Amino acid sequence: MQLTSTALAADPDAWTAAGFTVESGSVTLGAVRIELRGADAGRGLLGWDFAAAPTGPLDGLPEPGTATAPAPVGPHPNGITAIDHVVAFSPDLERTVPALEAAGLDLRRRREGPTGAGSARQAFFRVGEVILEVVEHPPQAREAGDVAAPARLWGLALLTPDIDATAAAAGALMGPVKDAIQPGRRIATFTREAALGVAVAVIQ
Repeated sequence: MQLTSTALAADPDAWTAAGFTVESGSVTLGAVRIELRGADAGRGLLGWDFAAAPTGPLDGLPEPGTATAPAPVGPHPNGITAIDHVVAFSPDLERTVPALEAAGLDLRRRREGPTGAGSARQAFFRVGEVILEVVEHPPQAREAGDVAAPARLWGLALLTPDIDATAAAAGALMGPVKDAIQPGRRIATFTREAALGVAVAVIQ
């Protein structure tokens, strides 16, 4: 079950300004193409495609189409090379995980422990070279919200071999570099002013 493309409500010029190579309205990161449909196309991640479509509904996540993986390209001017993981949020992990497994996605592990978003529970699915990270809403959000609401795509985490060089290239469009939760990894996040359409973190 290989992720091959995503569609994003963001302007190509914003991604160019952040140091990405944009060709024909899309950015290729590893084996995944990001289609930039313009900021007026909606909000956030609009959809995604797989090499072979899942066999059932994905608990509210967009119904995928099918598409082949793009030809690989070299690093972007900002040094970023690939997508590490796509982040989705769910109000009920015990509902979303079985739905994704039933649709054919490959559950690799669960994690119990705090995250930067305050949640304590995550599940990780392998979708080709990319990980789909499903994060359960923090307890306070679950108590205040609708636990029957659907899961939703939320953001991207991208890979770079040199996060200091990437941060230097991004300039004011990226926040400070700090240690990630994962030992030995460092992380920074593009700012809201970068206008990339979704939350975008970069990991070394």
